[in-house]
Amino acid sequence: MTELERVSPQEAKSLIDGEGYHYVDVRTPEEWAAGHPVGSTNVPWALTAPAGMTPNPEFVSAMCALHAKDAKIVVGCKAGGRSLKAANALIAAGFTSVVDQRAGWDGVRDAFGQLSEKGWQPSGLPTETSTEGGSWAEQRTRAKL
Repeated sequence: MTELERVSPQEAKSLIDGEGYHYVDVRTPEEWAAGHPVGSTNVPWALTAPAGMTPNPEFVSAMCALHAKDAKIVVGCKAGGRSLKAANALIAAGFTSVVDQRAGWDGVRDAFGQLSEKGWQPSGLPTETSTEGGSWAEQRTRAKL
């Protein structure tokens, strides 16, 4: 089984720019639409439900339909928790080139709420709010779910 590599936002950006990795944002469609890394697509690990977040039962099947098992993928979320679970699920499903962007979109906070590692946005990396081509609704259609 492939061992999961966890990288900083800057390292993730270098993989995207230099090695052809694609950023898959696993936050909810609502979170993703409010802002995301330029060029990312949204395949949520969990979905917003009346009682809070609920696991997305289509996550692995969507990723299998959208990406080859050897595709170079950076997985990111809000602070690193969901992306870690999503990346491990992809590795368990046979993906071989998955990297977890450990600080997510916002960054990692310590027990006192202080930012201990900047995420993608606070690091000043390129962001956008356009959802054309990358939204979960479009990914579901492409995956024929």
